[in-house]
Amino acid sequence: MKPTRRELLKGLGALGLLGALGPGQAQAKAARPIPWRNWSGAQSCLPAARLAPASEGLLAEALRTAAAGVRPVGAGHSFSALVPTDGAVLSLANLHGMIGHDAKALTSEWWAGTPISQMGAPLQQAGLALPNMADIDYQTLGGAIATSTHGTGPRFGSYSDQVTGLRLLTANGDAIDCDAQHHPYVFDAARCSLGALGVVTRVRLQNRKAFRLHRREWVQRTEELLEDVPRLLREHDHFEMNVLLHSDVAVAMAMDETDDPRTLAKEPGGDVDKVALLQRVHLEWRNSPRGYARVLNFLAKHAVSFPEVVDDSWKVFANVRDVRFNEMEYEVPAEAGPTCLREILKKIRDERIDTFFPIEYRYVRRDNAMLSMFQGRDSCAISVHQYYRMDHHNVFAQIEPIFWKYEGRPHWGKLHSLNARLLAPLYPRWKEFLAVREALDPGGKFLNAHLRSVLGVG
Repeated sequence: MKPTRRELLKGLGALGLLGALGPGQAQAKAARPIPWRNWSGAQSCLPAARLAPASEGLLAEALRTAAAGVRPVGAGHSFSALVPTDGAVLSLANLHGMIGHDAKALTSEWWAGTPISQMGAPLQQAGLALPNMADIDYQTLGGAIATSTHGTGPRFGSYSDQVTGLRLLTANGDAIDCDAQHHPYVFDAARCSLGALGVVTRVRLQNRKAFRLHRREWVQRTEELLEDVPRLLREHDHFEMNVLLHSDVAVAMAMDETDDPRTLAKEPGGDVDKVALLQRVHLEWRNSPRGYARVLNFLAKHAVSFPEVVDDSWKVFANVRDVRFNEMEYEVPAEAGPTCLREILKKIRDERIDTFFPIEYRYVRRDNAMLSMFQGRDSCAISVHQYYRMDHHNVFAQIEPIFWKYEGRPHWGKLHSLNARLLAPLYPRWKEFLAVREALDPGGKFLNAHLRSVLGVG
């Protein structure tokens, strides 16, 4: 007896082959692939399939039968071309939430499809917290560790550095549970894998006891802040600054652990008003550098307020970023950070480069994951942004060579122009990673054009 159309659609849905589409849309899905775009809109593709398995078992079966070009999609918050594929876009949206925790060991285990924005409250209820967080929490946990996404603080590593164990499903559907004692070679590669080894489904994290943070922001001359960096890093748990381009000032931010009582929660608003103000000033004053600087210096000090905040850590670390942009970020040796930033700012001012988004400046502790940008060295992370409606190619092309002078490593989730020939000398464990990748995925099931260029795989 032949199965009915309804039975066939039900079976495909169970395998996740229909992605987020309902039965009524299945016929259109089969006849017309649906475009995929990242958050900024700069990356896109027309995948032949969208996979969203409802279990590890179904994921393993899908991987065994899938053709080449399977790319995990995360939250689509990477700016580089990690996802675009003609094959299958794979979402772990159905594998999310906390699996369990150990209050004594201060660890927790999570499905890799969990958005980081949904981790703070369950951890708080368990008396735990992430030691550090990025200032954006839209990413999924799997995507964040795949690219060594990070926050700021010279005594804190990236999300990859918080991982104490994980489960990796390989191209043939086999599961590898690895940590520092079991398959340590795979573990060191999979903690920052770009999705090139397989699909991470479960992640075990080293947490700490829940805590509160005191956040303070202030406006100060950029040069004064750079001169004062050693003290600021020594005296504060977390420090960063956002430099206002074409001006003399930056908005500095420090966050420190505290037992003080909570204040009013941070304002829920995002960046729309601030970005609109910067854009308006840029359009009106970009042809008058001296006036441009004077206007921004004045507005930064007198037109924007920065209320202090004390609250649970996960509520303080993250910010609302509701204005889209494209981003290039490089990690340079920590000691080179101030000099590199000065050269970038001089280039932007001297060449009157057409950009107004602030530059973000942070510090991250070293780790030992094979392809982590922080492998073997404490780093300064410098992020250059461009408003998504403005062309970013020329801006980034003018600034990127400055990072190369300081042996900068590009953030894997951000835009850059390097290929394997230029990347390999920057990573002492480069060949080790390639050996792990070849052993786990010799057929290149998880590669796309970008990864073939970045990793040098033909």
